[in-house]
Amino acid sequence: MTERVTAAHLALAGALADKAGSIIRRYFRSDVAVEEKGDNTPVTAADREAESEMRALIEARFPEHGVLGEEHGRTRPEADYVWVIDPIDGTRSFISGVPLFGTLIALTFKGVPVLGVIDQPVLRERWLGAEGRKSTLNGKPIATRDCTALGDATLYATSPDMFVGADAQAFGRVRAAVKLARYGADCYAYGLLAAGFVDLVVEAGLKPYDFCALVPVIEGAGGEMSDWAGETLSLRSDGRVIAAGDPALASAARTALVGK
Repeated sequence: MTERVTAAHLALAGALADKAGSIIRRYFRSDVAVEEKGDNTPVTAADREAESEMRALIEARFPEHGVLGEEHGRTRPEADYVWVIDPIDGTRSFISGVPLFGTLIALTFKGVPVLGVIDQPVLRERWLGAEGRKSTLNGKPIATRDCTALGDATLYATSPDMFVGADAQAFGRVRAAVKLARYGADCYAYGLLAAGFVDLVVEAGLKPYDFCALVPVIEGAGGEMSDWAGETLSLRSDGRVIAAGDPALASAARTALVGK
């Protein structure tokens, strides 16, 4: 742990996950109403209530920090520390009764993720990653697995439909090269990668609240996460991401994406 991530930050991250989880479990596999947002993605009372409660906790403990949330927008985006939260990453899974969604909680410092939580409140699995620390799953250290070649790799993406135009062609090259491709796990796939069960995740069209929490978890488990060009992910990234358990595999995936 470095001075940029303090014990107080870690404690709040845990409290945020606990609060969101208690709300989400109450709504899971219920007759909760589903609405469509302007971008044609679903949202429920669970998403909105969980984010509101998380924001209240942040305001109470760190009123000088910024917040960026999927459901309620930006508060103090100019702050050095900004919490980036997605109460339910994978709402389509949530409303389908599939426990492969998660609560994402990130703390960024000057735009770069330094702390991340992936919390699956139904299965009660919690990944924690923070700058200068080894990532954990339910408090136990985890590590990615060695896999240097695309031909040996298990690949995940939330959906092939997230790739359009040239991005679809680029993803197709990676998909054709891997041993196994799977879809539909949203943030849970990144947790599986950090724990050594998946080798590669390639996605596009993500927002900061979709990927910021994932970066410290992946990197603290020995993996690598970047944009498609290999640049560090930040609040300003374009939403094209690669996560790999082995840095050599990340390099091979980037080469395939550009078609060289």
